[in-house]
Amino acid sequence: MVFLLGAAFVAGTVNSVAGGGSLISFPALLIVGIPPLIANVTNSVASLPGYLSGSFGYRTHISDQRPQLVRAAMSASVGSLVGTAVLLLSPSSVFRAVVPFLILGSCALLGFQGSIANWVARYRTHESSDLGLLASVGVASVYGSYFGAGLGIILLAIFSIFAPDSLQHNNAAKIGLSAVIGSVGTVVFVTFAHVAYIAVAVMAGGFLAGGLFGAKVAKRLPVNVLRYSVITFGVIVGGILLVQSVTGK
Repeated sequence: MVFLLGAAFVAGTVNSVAGGGSLISFPALLIVGIPPLIANVTNSVASLPGYLSGSFGYRTHISDQRPQLVRAAMSASVGSLVGTAVLLLSPSSVFRAVVPFLILGSCALLGFQGSIANWVARYRTHESSDLGLLASVGVASVYGSYFGAGLGIILLAIFSIFAPDSLQHNNAAKIGLSAVIGSVGTVVFVTFAHVAYIAVAVMAGGFLAGGLFGAKVAKRLPVNVLRYSVITFGVIVGGILLVQSVTGK
């Protein structure tokens, strides 16, 4: 229990600062003997308090972009429903094979965000940017409810391209939408899936504290430090998942 609580706190902190905390909490559940599918569902349910507390820590930044986030949340809700259906009804081998490339590609998008955003700005209209944002958020939400490791990195890259703002505002949007995706997934998983509720009870507090702590840490980081922290952690997450995909471990 102490091990799961500590893993959840670290994962909640990482989710608020960069994203990819599931790469910490999900293996922790496997280590204590929970089967993979149940561990994945349990991790999704347990991590929700961390996203909610992270959103609370970023509440001012979220309020600043409320109209845009309301539209994105609707797209995220639909994508999350699709992702939960994919997880519960189909094998995971094909989807997991592309996960590392999604994460590494998102890190590249974030790394070259400035240049890409300038190029997009030459051709985009308000309507095209809004449509691109909503479509991208929807697709990311499918992945987020299916597995979710690195979801924050993907969402941060999407907002950096289609809705360029300060990195802190984009980070707040990332956490807020992660809370929406997690909420929809939790309702479905609690209703239709097997959840290890004892593990959820232990880890929820760790995620809650970690999410709030991570939001405080992230808001104090200089923009470039936050950006390169996200990219560095994303490359690590993507690299580990790629190795696991290749080796089958």
